[in-house]
Amino acid sequence: MEVERKLVGFVLDTKYEDLPQGTLDFVKNLVLGVIGTTIAGSNEEDCKKMIGLVKEWGGRQEATILTDGHKVPAHAAAFVNSILARALDYEDGLTPGVHFTASIVPAALAAAELAGGCKGKDFLVAVLLGSELTAKLNSCSFYDGFDPTGIASVFGATAAAGRIMHLNSAEMLDALALAFNRAGGSFQCNIDGVLAVRTIQGFVSEGSLMAARLAQKGITGPPNFVEGIYGYLHLYGKDRFKPQDVTKDLGTKFELHNTLCKRYPSCGSTLSSTEGILEIIAKNDLSPEEVARVEIRLTPYGHKLVGHQFKIGNSPRVDAQFNVQYCVANAILRKSSKLIHFEESFIKDPQIKDLVQKIYVIPDPALQDPGSERGLSSDVAVTLKGGKVYHQFVKVARGMPGNPLSKDEHLEHFQDCMSYAKKPLPKRKINKIISLIDQIEKVKDIRNLISLMLVSSK
Repeated sequence: MEVERKLVGFVLDTKYEDLPQGTLDFVKNLVLGVIGTTIAGSNEEDCKKMIGLVKEWGGRQEATILTDGHKVPAHAAAFVNSILARALDYEDGLTPGVHFTASIVPAALAAAELAGGCKGKDFLVAVLLGSELTAKLNSCSFYDGFDPTGIASVFGATAAAGRIMHLNSAEMLDALALAFNRAGGSFQCNIDGVLAVRTIQGFVSEGSLMAARLAQKGITGPPNFVEGIYGYLHLYGKDRFKPQDVTKDLGTKFELHNTLCKRYPSCGSTLSSTEGILEIIAKNDLSPEEVARVEIRLTPYGHKLVGHQFKIGNSPRVDAQFNVQYCVANAILRKSSKLIHFEESFIKDPQIKDLVQKIYVIPDPALQDPGSERGLSSDVAVTLKGGKVYHQFVKVARGMPGNPLSKDEHLEHFQDCMSYAKKPLPKRKINKIISLIDQIEKVKDIRNLISLMLVSSK
């Protein structure tokens, strides 16, 4: 279990001074983004139901339901807070769909309350190390239909929570090993457009707090959870990776910089198509009435996830977020892609239905990244009624690795969340949140962030 011990050492022994400033600043942007999506998502109908349900469960008052203020057991708080963070599908992720900060940040906040407080610098380091652990495991994975969020993120959330809770090396090893047994989830949820997409995020966070607390009580997990005969590399790496691949360049080269930070509020597999159609529209000032046919080419992986025929089921927002036909139709009709466009009234606009019928989505293996099943590029072709064709290939959309968002664009993302929130925070609170995260190293107790997120207080 050499690899497992190296991972534990990385999580527990790495200091703030060991980390690159650019990576620390990048993680600050990720934290700001997920705080924004949590506030914006908190008043969605299903989120309000989840908050009510968790309150009904009751239990010890250990950690706060974010934006609400009610205290519940730490694992329950982490569970519901992650659902709020994921509700709008507007937070960051790693290809091929690992939403990690939506679990790591809520789990870390719950752990901070459980531990009686946590300095901002320590919180930042814990989130960064947990994120990097998730990114390293993700780089050695072939999920084949498993939801990557449910598989890889539970390790990062457990690592972050465990570090904040001051687990020792034996306890951290057990916590991560126990987390291995909580890994799960299927992309069928995304394809069928059901709310389980969000609850998987919650299961990750809940499992991470439970794993850490069980380990503190001496409950053991399989120590060879990565390189064992039925360990991670066998189950989720399909035996295509060597144990040393997991720890290669650990602590010197940070995989988490491969994070996709969303410019548009929909699945990562829709972003390049959305950008492509918006570029065509902007360059040529096209109206919906001029469009005769749109052809979208995606990788086979992306096509499986978002290339199916658009239809509205019981969860219209999820249906729209995970469907490239809707995202492209919306961009044509509204010449943008905003949070409000994924509300039910916008999704059910008859003009959307008309445009969707003109959009054809085709899997194209040539768009895959070399030597990989992954890739988020797309090829967009628009044919007008007069026969003229406009074409746009998007290899790397804005916000993807290699084309990162600027700090100002991260702030725009946060402000978009604040503008969309049904119960908006006062401007002074918004500015305080921005300032706190920007200067998080100086924060004496990260629990101050929790109080700033309460929407009911003045």
